[in-house]
Amino acid sequence: MCCTNNELEGRVALVTGSARGIGRAICETLCDRGTEIIVADVNLEQAQETAGQLRSMFHKEALSIEVDVSKIESVQAMVKKILDKFGKIDILVNNAGITRDGLLMRMKDDDWQKVIDINLTGSFNCTREVVKVMLKQRSGRIVNIASIIGLIGNVGQANYAASKAGIIGLTKSVAKEIASRGITVNAIAPGFIETDMTKVLAPEIREKLLNNIPLGRLGSPQDVANVVAFLVSEAASYITGQVIVVDGGMVM
Repeated sequence: MCCTNNELEGRVALVTGSARGIGRAICETLCDRGTEIIVADVNLEQAQETAGQLRSMFHKEALSIEVDVSKIESVQAMVKKILDKFGKIDILVNNAGITRDGLLMRMKDDDWQKVIDINLTGSFNCTREVVKVMLKQRSGRIVNIASIIGLIGNVGQANYAASKAGIIGLTKSVAKEIASRGITVNAIAPGFIETDMTKVLAPEIREKLLNNIPLGRLGSPQDVANVVAFLVSEAASYITGQVIVVDGGMVM
């Protein structure tokens, strides 16, 4: 059983890094299930454009907010704006993330720190601020977007792998802390997904990737969004502290 198209009616969902790509697909899917949505992104212009399109497509309230998740003051200001408008936050999806790849011996300090700050500290900042709201409500759903790279590592991605592995640890710890208040916390670990980042891969690298994926294709943003919609639905009310791998069988 999965969520019906109106099961999430009236819920308020915050999705970070959601102006495009996987984040946007998550917003579209949650709107389609009935939520009011907050498109939160460091790029305000793109966020505004996405929010406008969501309003036209689904006739739901869509608020765009500029946020730098690595800065706690920016996250606190975002949460205040949401509460001023909606009075609650039912769903948080920590999706904001970046890559700055490089071999360990050549990796610049800034490339390490920036990825950790946005991917891991950003998830921590948003979770801590939103949990304060959810604890008062005694309900909530949090979904963290990790990566299979956080499970298996990857050459040239020590910073990214560390940040995503950290998100998995954060997910399990927070899930244990707040389960008694009716709040679930889960993570999704996508494999290689068709996004702007994977579109620029050289043909030979793409072919090598596909040979390592039993289902024989890259994933789509919708594949990830569908699992988010499940995890925030009542059908997943007894699932918490889990990492669901969405990778076409690659890690298997």
